[in-house]
Amino acid sequence: MIRVGVAGASGLAGGELIRLVAQHPELELTFLGGSSSVGRRPAELHPNLRLDLGVTVEPVTEDLSGRCDVVLLATPAPVSAELAARLTDRVPAVIDLSGAFRIRTPELHERWYPSVRRSAELADRSVYGVPELVGDQMAGAPLISLPGCYATAITLGLAPLVLSLGLNLKTVVVDGKSGSSGGGLQLRTADLHPLRNGAIAPYAPVGHRHAAEVTDFLERGKPGRIGSLSMSAYGVSHVRGLMASSYAFTDDEVDERTLQRAYLRFYKEHPFVRVRRHTETLIPMPDPQAVLGSNYCDVTVLHDGEGGRIVVLAALDNLIKGAAGQAVQAINRRFGLPERAGLEMQPVMPA
Repeated sequence: MIRVGVAGASGLAGGELIRLVAQHPELELTFLGGSSSVGRRPAELHPNLRLDLGVTVEPVTEDLSGRCDVVLLATPAPVSAELAARLTDRVPAVIDLSGAFRIRTPELHERWYPSVRRSAELADRSVYGVPELVGDQMAGAPLISLPGCYATAITLGLAPLVLSLGLNLKTVVVDGKSGSSGGGLQLRTADLHPLRNGAIAPYAPVGHRHAAEVTDFLERGKPGRIGSLSMSAYGVSHVRGLMASSYAFTDDEVDERTLQRAYLRFYKEHPFVRVRRHTETLIPMPDPQAVLGSNYCDVTVLHDGEGGRIVVLAALDNLIKGAAGQAVQAINRRFGLPERAGLEMQPVMPA
């Protein structure tokens, strides 16, 4: 069994990590870390987890080498940067769900995470990306940095265009819509039910740091390139799930059949990305409600000939494929387990 520690056990992602690790056939939860919740059991923190796992929340110390094979950091970026410096190389693997190490370029990191002081050496050593694209690099990696929920959807949506078809995308405009769980458990006036329910709130209309991650990552990819990528993000009244709609403009010759075949071929060996036709079900696809509770990302690609653009739609559960599920998928890749292990739950609908 692979021994797993979770730091940030009281948060939404922390609760999903506990749930997924507890049901995984090859993982054992041996440590829960936190600060304000020290001494509490998982069932006290997460009402859905009425489980006796034999662990309570403890302060995070350096002495985890004898207790954990991997530590998952579901902590704010400044805390993750500090914990990663203390834990990396003291435990075999650290997997960070925050933004501390997502952006490799120092100047871009400083722009979007000015309060996060991280080790430059660790940033260079870390492996960043979704398992579908960098899974081979995860094997044996000491520090893995997972993308944000939006960045996961956008990257999985655009990767076949850049990395397979090699298109020169002059401009990409992303429209993102996510539920309230994307903001975590922080108490903010704008997230109160009377204001959030039924809303379409433009909380980041002129830029989002997850878009910076995608640009930083795909700029290192080949053979295609992205000239510019911009994003607007909106909060909607759902609790879970997000949709990233990417509008890509290119002078390269493409058609819908070529695009569809390229996506099917690119994700043929990746079970958690479902390439879908827009009209294949009773409701238009993709739709976040069709992936809730699962580790799937549904992707649809369309060609808008009149508008001269490629439309890529990607939907996922931000707490699973956008966070905890992707972390478990990374554990599977890091330790050579079957990629589907512990993640074969089907979506719940309606939810």
